[in-house]
Amino acid sequence: MKKPEQLRSHQWYGTDGLRSFSHRARTRQLGYLPEEHLGKPVIAILNTWSDINPCHVHLRDRAQAVKRGVWQAGGFPLEFPVSTLSETFQKPTPMLYRNLLSMETEELLRSYPVDGAVLMGGCDKSTPALLMGAASVDLPTIFVPAGPMLPGHWRGEVLGSGTDMWKYWDDKRAGLIGDCEMQELESGLARSPGHCMTMGTASTLTAAAEALGVTIPGASSIPAVDSGHDRMAAAAGLRIVELVHQDRKLSDILSPEAFEDAVTTVLGLGGSTNAVIHLIAMAGRAGVKLTLDDFDRIARTVPVLANVRPGGERYLMEDFHFAGGLPGFLSRIPDLLHLDRPTVSHDTLREQIAGAQVHNDDVIRPRDNPVAREGGVAVLRGNLCPDGAVIKHIAAEPHLLQHTGPAVVFDDYRTMQRTINDPDLGITADSVLVLRNAGPKGGPGMPEYGMLPIPDHLLKQGVRDMVRISDARMSGTSYGACVLHVAPESHIGGPLALVRTGDSITLDVEARTLRLNVDDAELRRRRAEWTPPPVRYERGYGVLYNSQITQADTGCDFEFLARSGQVPDPYAG
Repeated sequence: MKKPEQLRSHQWYGTDGLRSFSHRARTRQLGYLPEEHLGKPVIAILNTWSDINPCHVHLRDRAQAVKRGVWQAGGFPLEFPVSTLSETFQKPTPMLYRNLLSMETEELLRSYPVDGAVLMGGCDKSTPALLMGAASVDLPTIFVPAGPMLPGHWRGEVLGSGTDMWKYWDDKRAGLIGDCEMQELESGLARSPGHCMTMGTASTLTAAAEALGVTIPGASSIPAVDSGHDRMAAAAGLRIVELVHQDRKLSDILSPEAFEDAVTTVLGLGGSTNAVIHLIAMAGRAGVKLTLDDFDRIARTVPVLANVRPGGERYLMEDFHFAGGLPGFLSRIPDLLHLDRPTVSHDTLREQIAGAQVHNDDVIRPRDNPVAREGGVAVLRGNLCPDGAVIKHIAAEPHLLQHTGPAVVFDDYRTMQRTINDPDLGITADSVLVLRNAGPKGGPGMPEYGMLPIPDHLLKQGVRDMVRISDARMSGTSYGACVLHVAPESHIGGPLALVRTGDSITLDVEARTLRLNVDDAELRRRRAEWTPPPVRYERGYGVLYNSQITQADTGCDFEFLARSGQVPDPYAG
């Protein structure tokens, strides 16, 4: 046990100076007795709850469970509201603001009398943002995932949020269903608080957080409205106080081995391509070098065992949870993991997954019956993406994984929306749809534009997939032969900026290549003619973002946040 004078919060509360007197007096103003907080670990609960974030709308209640655990363990909980990043509502994309939340997290934890932190999030960008900021401060920390929502239901079908939205929207455009069906789907697709219950970005990243070792075991798949979620939150409150007394900091958990295991987990789950960007950024904040090559290397060693949509055939996160959750999944690949590293709950990952079982072999497949032989994301290289691109090939139609076709180029997303159904474009099922100016700077914020819509006339012919290439991202709930994260992006003069309609492009996933079939002399001529786009932001956060954002292959962090260097604790006296 730490002595009271060894706590970080002692600098604020425990000295004889004027400032400590003021801090104690103001805490009395808040209504707290001295014996409620003096000499006890102060635990910051960072809550991304918001009225407009359906993924997190229940976190106001869950924070009370965390507080209950902290009180029981002898700590002093303080809840801090922080920015909510709602994938559903925030435009142009919450990715534009991921680094802003990470900055808020870092500076809040550093500037207040905090000994440990509980981070509450789950919707796509909140998980990496909170952990990036916390890693930069390096206090004892636990992450509480928001949890997946309940499965959707409609006319006897079980619906997966996001995934079935895309599917039925295409059916409507193809004339297969009408307005009445769509109105029913609006009420059946998302039935409770919680993030998407497919293996989209939210579930992928909360699973990655559990694999990293920063959650209570099994936390990432507990349905948001299950009473087990309340108990998990309380357990996190109990445990964080113990971590403070043990002085087990986030840097003790976020090791290179932990990040390798998180990558293995993401690939074995058939998880979202967005995890590539976020894990690289998270690793960077922890002082760990993680690259696209690491993802491709690990992908060739781990099979996809989670039969969860969209990469799998039928199941959703509630099925995954009751089949054994992440502990059960990890118990199937122990030889691919670093079992002797610590987690927030155990001295080793080996202890954490000891005794874990799988209760449904179709949801979490055995090694001899995988969903796919290799990990669910492939990293591509070639003259069109010299710094890399990614594709979730297990969610694409197999015949498109080796494809050559003529490009149809769109200079921006609005133009694509307006013209995609123009018959004069001559789009066929063999065409390669190319969207540019949708990357980190061009988007701005690298929106989820990468799942370009298939033209109506092709949908009506039964076409449901085409090769699509962009410097954008796509929703982790999406599917299709979509090449994403092309780096460097077109907005800064990457090769995607030089593609013209009619150019031949070859995708070969097996060979891990993406090539523009235009000779080098012609590309040099086009580059000489290229001019940079005009500056978009003249003031505000956008100026900071534009000046500091890095490219997709390095995690889209801010350069001044990603760099190494010390930041001193504030003087509290």
